[in-house]
Amino acid sequence: MIPRVPVTRRMLAAAMVVFLGSVSLTGGALAATARGALQALDPDRDGTVSLAEAKAAASRLFSTLDRDHDGTLDRRELRGRMVSKEFAAADGDHDGTLDKAEYLAAVERAFNAANRDNDGTLDAKELSTPRGRVLLRLLR
Repeated sequence: MIPRVPVTRRMLAAAMVVFLGSVSLTGGALAATARGALQALDPDRDGTVSLAEAKAAASRLFSTLDRDHDGTLDRRELRGRMVSKEFAAADGDHDGTLDKAEYLAAVERAFNAANRDNDGTLDAKELSTPRGRVLLRLLR
């Protein structure tokens, strides 16, 4: 039998401090990840990522991921960059692979979804949002 321990307000307050500290650390880690990604994706160093910069990075990555050099990426080659629903939406010809045009179109959709202010660029704040993280998953 497990003895019941009365929970005091002090115990609840301590647990809340620990929880909120972990949430803020997670938020800080996300912001740091977004800043690091921004530096890697921003060759002109203007502090933002344009669609052209994102697509250029995606094009280079596509070539790296295409290990069998057949001009397409299958789920195995994507290695978790897309969930099934995203893959199905990107696979326009329903052949079970993504060619470069399909992959770049998926990157463009993710970019546009993350571009909440519609200014044509993404900053670190936009990249750290859930929609920005979808784009980063496609570009890492």
